[in-house]
Amino acid sequence: MCDYSLQHVASRPAAAGQRLVTTRFPTSMTRGFTEVGEPAVVICLLPGTEIAFDREVKAEPNFPLMPKRRIGERVARFRQVALDNPTAHHDALEFANGEIVLLTRLVLGQIATVLQLPRGAVRATTVGEPDTMGTQGAPTAARRERAW
Repeated sequence: MCDYSLQHVASRPAAAGQRLVTTRFPTSMTRGFTEVGEPAVVICLLPGTEIAFDREVKAEPNFPLMPKRRIGERVARFRQVALDNPTAHHDALEFANGEIVLLTRLVLGQIATVLQLPRGAVRATTVGEPDTMGTQGAPTAARRERAW
């Protein structure tokens, strides 16, 4: 799933093993992921997708004059937040320490690898079959609360 503000940008679903980079998109103020070497296509993650960054994750501060914030983690699970507010950014990463960071707050240029797609996220292998990657809804409360 991709944030509402990226609806007019070319996109495709993530694949296990794919290398991603945090990017700001030219037609939007939103940040998100693209595949390394392909900056024009947004890579959409499904809730529950696990990714690992090459280095400790950094986020932009809430106040412009503050230094970049170190999250203290390298592995995260993608989730969506504030789904009841249609004009808020929804795409976020949840880290093992419990911190949740919106993708739009990630420092640009950070590299990550898709470790694992959520259960049930299967891509079609035959031409003409539907791709089920984008058909799953938001995670249920029970799935969000599940321990890592």
